Amino acid sequence: MRPFVICALLLLKVALGDACASGQHTESGQCCSLCPAGFGVEVKCGKQDTKCAPCPQGKFSSSDGLGPCLRCAKCPPSVPMFASCSATQDTQCECDNGYFFLSAHGLCAPCSKCTGYEGVTRECGPQGDRLCQKCGPGTFTEERISTKPCQTCTQCSDSEVEIRACMPNSDTLCMDKRLHILSHPGLDEPDATSSGVEEGMDSTGTPKLTPQVEGGSNNILAYVSVLAAVVLGLLVYVAYKCWRSCKQKRALSKARAAELGTSPEGEKLQSDSGVFLDSHSIQDNQPSKGTKRDSKQDNRLYINLPPHRQEEMERLLQEGGGRGWRQLGAALGYECEQLDLFGRGEAPAHTLLSNWAQREGSTLGLLCSALARIERPDVVTVLTCPTQGVSVV
Repeated sequence: MRPFVICALLLLKVALGDACASGQHTESGQCCSLCPAGFGVEVKCGKQDTKCAPCPQGKFSSSDGLGPCLRCAKCPPSVPMFASCSATQDTQCECDNGYFFLSAHGLCAPCSKCTGYEGVTRECGPQGDRLCQKCGPGTFTEERISTKPCQTCTQCSDSEVEIRACMPNSDTLCMDKRLHILSHPGLDEPDATSSGVEEGMDSTGTPKLTPQVEGGSNNILAYVSVLAAVVLGLLVYVAYKCWRSCKQKRALSKARAAELGTSPEGEKLQSDSGVFLDSHSIQDNQPSKGTKRDSKQDNRLYINLPPHRQEEMERLLQEGGGRGWRQLGAALGYECEQLDLFGRGEAPAHTLLSNWAQREGSTLGLLCSALARIERPDVVTVLTCPTQGVSVV
């Protein structure tokens, strides 16, 4: 019956708000007292209340509690003492900047940093490590990792309107109320002056620009200037693309003229006639003299090779075992870092040849020479096999 009465008394005290600070009670239901700073527990709370005793020399107790006095820490040999140990305070050692004295281990430890958009409430120093806390109402910090306290939120002025309220990780966002920059306040609210001239009008009756309107005009000029710069940049970009496209077309025209053994004027006549002969097909169909054509004299561009032959080459190089696309890339002058980057993709052979085709002078002759150096005659055969037909434009 007695334990039941004790429990009932404790529940009644908690319900009435008289909670026990120590969280412990005697057998009779009395709240156990806490030992003040500078005192340690001599007899624990049980049948009777807690008995406390002053901390002897060499020990301390810095806060109220139910624990014994703790032994004073000692500074490391190379660290000077900032404050000696007392009954209510542990030894304080003067560590270097960015460090604090960790008395539990007797060494200088690096200061912590506030994370998760928290602000500093106590700086790191002789008193201990840096303390952090979430920014409360009216304060904020925009740094995820910070060593500074929370900043006070900005208050929008009377001439501004609040667009976004202050949050723990961002400041208040304000905007000027003067949205109608071309308005004429003097004309909207006429008021006769002593001289009989309406406000906002000059002596001749012409509307007078207020400072607000003049500022708006300056803003318009700034916007127009930015727009003109953007348009000019676009025109320069389009002109550069057209120049590059014409340069590529001239290079292709010279390559085809070299294949046919004709001058650019003859090629122009062919284009004017409305019919274009596929120079690749004509040259491939010419009878050979018992040997293959010298690949070094083949000035055709790889980018103009039919797609099905490009795909066949890529397949052979992809399945080439020890002498595949990587060896070909090295023969074409690529560095190991570039080849490793190509190898991360699903089709490194296609990536290599597509990248090489964008280079200037990427002819079939150079490609055949590289394939010969890595001893891949099967791929050379696919590269130089004749095509059929005449294409009409």
